[in-house]
Amino acid sequence: MTDIFDNAYKALEFAEKEGADEVEVYCVKGRSISIDIHRDVIDLAKESLISGIGIRVIVKGAVGFSSTNDVFRIKEASILAVKSARVRGSDPEWSRLPGNKKQPAVKGIFDKKIADIGIGSCIDYTCELINGAKSIPTIFPTSGHFACGNSTKLILNSNGIEIEEEDTIVSASIDAITEDAPLSTASEFDMSRKLDMDFYRLGEKASSLALRSQHGISTQTRDCTVLLEPMAIADLLENTVVTSVNADNVQKGRSSLKNKMGTSIASDQLSIIDDGILTGGLGTSTCDEEGTPSKRTPIIKDGILSSYIYDCYAAGKEKRESTGNAVRSSYTSTPSIGIRNMIIQHPSSDIIGETKDGVIVNTVIGAHTANPISGDFSVEARNSFEIKNGQIASPITSMMISGNIFEVLKNIDGIGKDVRKVGNVITPTIKVAQMKVIGN
Repeated sequence: MTDIFDNAYKALEFAEKEGADEVEVYCVKGRSISIDIHRDVIDLAKESLISGIGIRVIVKGAVGFSSTNDVFRIKEASILAVKSARVRGSDPEWSRLPGNKKQPAVKGIFDKKIADIGIGSCIDYTCELINGAKSIPTIFPTSGHFACGNSTKLILNSNGIEIEEEDTIVSASIDAITEDAPLSTASEFDMSRKLDMDFYRLGEKASSLALRSQHGISTQTRDCTVLLEPMAIADLLENTVVTSVNADNVQKGRSSLKNKMGTSIASDQLSIIDDGILTGGLGTSTCDEEGTPSKRTPIIKDGILSSYIYDCYAAGKEKRESTGNAVRSSYTSTPSIGIRNMIIQHPSSDIIGETKDGVIVNTVIGAHTANPISGDFSVEARNSFEIKNGQIASPITSMMISGNIFEVLKNIDGIGKDVRKVGNVITPTIKVAQMKVIGN
């Protein structure tokens, strides 16, 4: 069978012969296994092969793009990409595709155990997930998912870039519900580059949280200390801060952080770093997805806004270098700006013990409705608990929290020691001195 990587070099040639000024070829191939859980049984298990190529070309500053998963249509796709560029108007703000530079060494993104895994072993791990959720009496799983895979990407361009890299990933999630009234639900998930996950413990944690959340009480509407656990704060950050530091949004006036570079926007003990070379990070690779070498970018340093995040196009508008933040959802799309591994840093302490009166929130629902420009949000808090005199107390039946993410950043006065990776955000629980809590 013809390998699509062998034809990637031909795509570069086809597009150049057709008259493209610059050409980028993004090629990926790999394998994935996914398993769905319905209640406490495996509903579907499937193995899939992935193979495809995306071709981006520039003609007089105009960008054209085409993709295919058929090796016999690569010439056609290359020609189509050039034609699509020619029918678009020239963009005077286009600079150029990245050139060939030394790539950093990265660690922990490939695990041979995942690359070689069979579907039978994946079913066994999924059963561990289910059994963990069923290990707590009166709690049972309602749904869940297991997935793992390996992929190899190849990035070529007419400026001399030629980068090939293989990685792996595994993820698992499960939802649990109480059998007895009053009904209470909870969920848990994890993702990793390595097969180092305790699937039984993952299921057990979901059921334990559902059990602890039973027999909740009402809470008062007030301003108080709020502790946001990793899944809650990560969800809020991804829907507000991440979009606000996106250089494309800043340049188009879609960010409240425009013209605030070098000013204080957060607690002076808070730093946020985007790290494309973090060992084992879900967003780690030697380069971003248009070939710019990966690096560490301090976004906020000691409360001061230090950098936006850029791809080549946004960086070219300001005549600066890309920060290596071009990402893709697949070979069928052009790059856009996104975080790699966003790390939250602040001196840690016993934030629960320090809280006399407050609430702790496990997850939030509705973070996607936050205003990405102003940072305002109003979300439902799930699996929340009262904190009384330094102890986690009664569960809360229904509660919302509202505020502004930039006020939250200024009011952070502590973080816990429970650092975890929530997708591409690495964070512990954070303590916010004052936030609006809306009870029943």
